[in-house]
Amino acid sequence: MNKRKILVTSALPYANGSIHLGHLVEYIQTDIWVRFQKMCFPKEDGHEIYFVCADDTHGTPIMLSAEKEGITPEVLIERVHNEHLRDFTGFHIEFDNYYTTHSPETRQYSEDIFTRLKAVDINLITTRSIEQFYDPVKNIFLPDRFIKGECPKCGAKDQYGDNCETCGAAYAPTDLKKPYSAVSSAALVTKTSEHFFFKLSDNRCVKFLQRWTREKNHLQPEAANKMREWLGEAGENKLFDWDISRDAPYFGFEIPDAPGKYFYVWLDAPIGYMGSFKNLCNRRGINFDEFWKKGSKTELYHFIGKDILYFHALFWPAMLEYAGYRTPTRIFAHGFLTINGEKMSKSRGTFITAENYLKQGLNPEWLRYYYAAKLNGTMEDIDFNLDDFTARINSDLVGKYVNIASRTAGFLVNYFDCQMADLSCEDAANILSQKSEEPKIPLTEELLGNASLIRTHLENRRYNLAISEIMTLTGKVNEYWDRQKPWDKAKQIDDATQKHALHMVSSETIECFRILTIFLKPILPKLAQMAEFFLNVEPLRWNDLWNTLPQGHQINAYEHLMTRIDRKKIDALISASK
Repeated sequence: MNKRKILVTSALPYANGSIHLGHLVEYIQTDIWVRFQKMCFPKEDGHEIYFVCADDTHGTPIMLSAEKEGITPEVLIERVHNEHLRDFTGFHIEFDNYYTTHSPETRQYSEDIFTRLKAVDINLITTRSIEQFYDPVKNIFLPDRFIKGECPKCGAKDQYGDNCETCGAAYAPTDLKKPYSAVSSAALVTKTSEHFFFKLSDNRCVKFLQRWTREKNHLQPEAANKMREWLGEAGENKLFDWDISRDAPYFGFEIPDAPGKYFYVWLDAPIGYMGSFKNLCNRRGINFDEFWKKGSKTELYHFIGKDILYFHALFWPAMLEYAGYRTPTRIFAHGFLTINGEKMSKSRGTFITAENYLKQGLNPEWLRYYYAAKLNGTMEDIDFNLDDFTARINSDLVGKYVNIASRTAGFLVNYFDCQMADLSCEDAANILSQKSEEPKIPLTEELLGNASLIRTHLENRRYNLAISEIMTLTGKVNEYWDRQKPWDKAKQIDDATQKHALHMVSSETIECFRILTIFLKPILPKLAQMAEFFLNVEPLRWNDLWNTLPQGHQINAYEHLMTRIDRKKIDALISASK
């Protein structure tokens, strides 16, 4: 079997705010997929799977936030980095490396890619003069989000420099009437400055992207359709050159041989994937070029939000292609999060940070499971309904899955010294069959018969379908237990036949619990770890599905695995988030 070499990334969170539940849609989704891959293709068998990320640390907002706090940008981004990593760790998101774009490695590859694209034989970097708004009080050029004024279409006041929240119109900042600085409130002036541009409109880039976005399933169907809309068909050219520089003062990397000019944050942000991985390679002795050199046979996957598809599916692959690096194997885009059907809101208490969620004592795996039950591998938005969240966790995880172990373990502990029966014996099928009629199939075989389908759903990020299958099987295990009436068999424990049947039924149900634990482990890693201790087994891998617990295997006494959600905790979370 070929050894897989996989590099997975999540989009880089900006180092200017807290991680909230909307962010976690992406990081939980990615972590589930990476854990699933590592279960199927373990390191012990020679596979290499890495998950890297970093804080996106450059730009005017970082510089202004640090100035407002009276600290340096470096101090700010270090503090936020620690907060972000704390929150991700709290939700069991396990990076192989969580780094920063403000690093020598990211600088190295930013300068390298820029220099290659600028080279005479490539010639995809150009310069031109542009007019920009300038804040005469702060002495800085302002990005769109820090420019306000009257909408040129409807006249609404206090609108941002890119679109009107009143009428929805989109426009350039210079189209605003009575523009002013959102930082100092000063009236803005226009100044001319020379900027560097990546020539995305070059026919080479256009032809390459029209081909790349359509072939080899690089993009999901709906993302590929969006690219067609942006790119046009063969022979068309709808792309514009991309402004990749900013003027001092700016927190970022200065462009080589261009004093006072800095790389725009969106140039070095995706290069941060390379920087983070290079840092990991240096520490672990991994071959960086094997993963990033053009022609690489390794796999590269990016998980992103649909709002940054433009950068990842147009700018990024074009930059990599003409700078001599490999392009992504696939880009997986997801939708946004709504809460109770609406955008997150601080006034309603639904702008919930990761920190607040954990501080209220809510189990992070409740959220991991609920997101998994909603995610379907598309760019559709998902809704976090608080009532449904409570009901689903209490019903599925506590009422069904955990219930199997809690109600079964006592019989093995009390009557059989915690030891498993021989599920391979000749009369096992007769004792363990779910139905009275032929053919008689042990329930474990039905669960294993669905393993391939569940694996396919997890591979394709259709976690909702995987959860649906798993919970159907979990329901069948509980129905089987009820139908066997082990409590009646226990009353006749002096009867050898009844005792044997009780031992077999209890062991079969525990074996079903083990199989279900493997199915759920990428989604619920901490709960699976507790289940592994209860089962007294080594960390479970996907291939362990077919390694039945042998006769005489001794489980541990059952200890509580998960509590139900108390609605009071949800109410407290909402109050704390207002």
